[in-house]
Amino acid sequence: MRKFIVASRNRGKLNEIKEILHDFPFDVISMEEAGIFREIDEHGETFEQNALIKAIEVFNATNEIVMADDSGLEVDYLNGAPGIYSSRFAGENSTDEARNKKLLKLLEGVPFEQRTARFVCAVAVVFPDGNKFTVKGTCEGVIGNGPAGKHGFGYDPLFYMPEYKMTMAQMKPAQKHRISHRGKALRLMVEKLRETDFISK
Repeated sequence: MRKFIVASRNRGKLNEIKEILHDFPFDVISMEEAGIFREIDEHGETFEQNALIKAIEVFNATNEIVMADDSGLEVDYLNGAPGIYSSRFAGENSTDEARNKKLLKLLEGVPFEQRTARFVCAVAVVFPDGNKFTVKGTCEGVIGNGPAGKHGFGYDPLFYMPEYKMTMAQMKPAQKHRISHRGKALRLMVEKLRETDFISK
């Protein structure tokens, strides 16, 4: 069975991708299970570039099919920030709480209708024959005035979705996966994979 390496150490993410690819003839494994333990420098200027950088680096070390993703939050009032710097928004090794506090401080006094934002997830897949592709999923919302909900992680407690009348952190995981930026990007990835001939090799 052909290996399909996920360039991530996140066990939850790996399990989610295994579930999505369950009917493909792939042995889905993490980068650590493939013997890659080093940190990868994400020096791209877009989510797509960062995802591709990660996928290519792991591919160069393994020569197997590799998938990587990069995601973050874009706030319109902040001209798209924190964007690709979402995980480092409050400094290296900062906590989710610190990042959320900084975001709320920057939006202090900003009216609700001007707090529009979106989560973005880009997925890149690299194949041994040199082919590669990227796809992107987005999820629109508004930054609330304070955190709400105990599910999820990152900016989920602040990301309010008017059509559901709750934040992403108030959603049950199954509902979140159906509508989230990562869920959309992964479904697009599956569509692209079905168009390739690797599933028959």
